[in-house]
Amino acid sequence: MKNSLWSKALAIAVVATLLGILLARIGFLVDERRGRQLEAIHSVQQSQAGAQAMLGPWLHRACVEEWDVEVGEGKDRRRQPERRDFTLQLAAQRLDVKSFATAESRYRGLFKINGFLGRLDLEAHWPTLQPLEPAPSVRGSRLACGPATLMLALSDTRGVQRAELKLDGQPQAVSAGTEHPAYPRGLHAALAGRVLSEPLRAQLSIDLRGTGRLELVPAAAQTEWTLKSDWPHPSFGGRFLPVQREVSEEGFGAIWRITELASSAARDVAQGMKLCNGDAAGVAPAGDDELGTPSDNPNCLDTLAVSFIDPVNPYVLSDRAVKYGLLFVALTFVAVALTEVLARPRVRRVHPVQYALVGLALSLFFMLLLALSEHLRFELAYLAASLACAAVLGVYGSHMLGGWRAGTAFGAALAGLYGLLYVLLTREQTALVVGTVGLFVLVATVMMLTRRIDWYRLFDELKK
Repeated sequence: MKNSLWSKALAIAVVATLLGILLARIGFLVDERRGRQLEAIHSVQQSQAGAQAMLGPWLHRACVEEWDVEVGEGKDRRRQPERRDFTLQLAAQRLDVKSFATAESRYRGLFKINGFLGRLDLEAHWPTLQPLEPAPSVRGSRLACGPATLMLALSDTRGVQRAELKLDGQPQAVSAGTEHPAYPRGLHAALAGRVLSEPLRAQLSIDLRGTGRLELVPAAAQTEWTLKSDWPHPSFGGRFLPVQREVSEEGFGAIWRITELASSAARDVAQGMKLCNGDAAGVAPAGDDELGTPSDNPNCLDTLAVSFIDPVNPYVLSDRAVKYGLLFVALTFVAVALTEVLARPRVRRVHPVQYALVGLALSLFFMLLLALSEHLRFELAYLAASLACAAVLGVYGSHMLGGWRAGTAFGAALAGLYGLLYVLLTREQTALVVGTVGLFVLVATVMMLTRRIDWYRLFDELKK
């Protein structure tokens, strides 16, 4: 039939379109499983404790100033009381935090959620508490203040396992809440009877459980935070990166040093700026489809932060793989068509139905990868899925193309494409250059292999 060639091309185009729809549906399935994972993370956060952000130790003192003003004239003239409620606040001159976090994984069905149990020893120094002594704003006013209060604000107090406080070496009882209007959740201790002209040294030891992320607000003139953990995959965030860090298979260590010249955290706390907490929850590194962190929000306090992440997230990588799916199918179809052209008449002509079956097998690879990656490490799942599909398509290709050599070459080419796809998935920073170079090499190879073909003559022969 004279138009058989164009009919075949149209049929292959229809097959490619249907496969594109199938790949889109597989992409929706990946998104649905990803949503299930996020639901599992939020479920653990609701039943245990979420990401933790800490502020303090911090001193504050609630005061009231009252005075009388004269209103009216003549016989209606009278004295009327006025009142001003205010809070005096004082940041530490120096805050030293030494901490160790032990990873604790939780599971909801198939989904793993990274938690931690942190032991934190905080030591804060105030050379004087004199700024907590109120000064009248109106001559002759009456001032009344409660005792100075030391607080540690937390984003989720459900994670507190233990807390011990010492003031100048003497044990001090701590109570729930902070007595601070802007940061109500946390711990506090009243400094009743304290001489405000004397210095203060506070030592607070706390065991804190959380999920996914740990943050500290550098609300002091000088802040140093030393953190060690047995988790080998930290992601450092917040507004400031550590000045020193070491990461190995056994865990990591990091040190932050921040001064009030670099961070406005102490001034922002005095103004009541919001204490936010991250919600990365230890899933995938930011940059794919993760939730934003508080460091992106100018209305949140500055923090030093670390997330306990899994560097290989099967849903993120599966989503990336599906996005390459249509290109993968197109390259395979080009390879089959090229084999038909170059090996004519030694190989059989490939029917559109055979193109459809090959494309279907290629598409189901991505679903197989998703299903296996929920039970195996992603590397093993990818290896199993790619070997299974390459083997099946190699055997099918030997019958489709009419020879085991052609089938073996077809299976080997697919294995090479799977290898290239894996490199693209695992090389986040260099994926663009690797993919572009790979495509350029493939196009150049096709051009070199077909450079001597007279396409007009070939099409005329195929029409006969």
